Amino acid sequence: MEAKELVKEYYNSGAYRNVDAMKRFIHKDLVLQWHSSKGYLELDKNDLLALAQELGKSYVSSRVAISHIIEEEGNVCVRYTHYVHAFENPDEEMVLANFMIIWEVKDNQFYKGYLMSQLG
Repeated sequence: MEAKELVKEYYNSGAYRNVDAMKRFIHKDLVLQWHSSKGYLELDKNDLLALAQELGKSYVSSRVAISHIIEEEGNVCVRYTHYVHAFENPDEEMVLANFMIIWEVKDNQFYKGYLMSQLG
């Protein structure tokens, strides 16, 4: 599968919020370098799985809207907005954050990620 198609499948399937689904997409040696409006984090596979589990517990539902996706030499850059419905107000959709990530794909899985985010 082409790297761009892998990334599309990941986001379109909602695997980012489902631990079991996510496991198929992330490499055992994953490293995610994340610069956010709250600081810098470096996550490994287990950290990212824990984050997905927390996302599933924290919101009734969530979705991403991809505005840009570009592939070059097996690297895929994605710009998207992440929307959520909180338990406190499930009828209102809110912007969780805006994201820009570059995924390096190895063995048909996400191997390295370089993420920047801004809270919505």
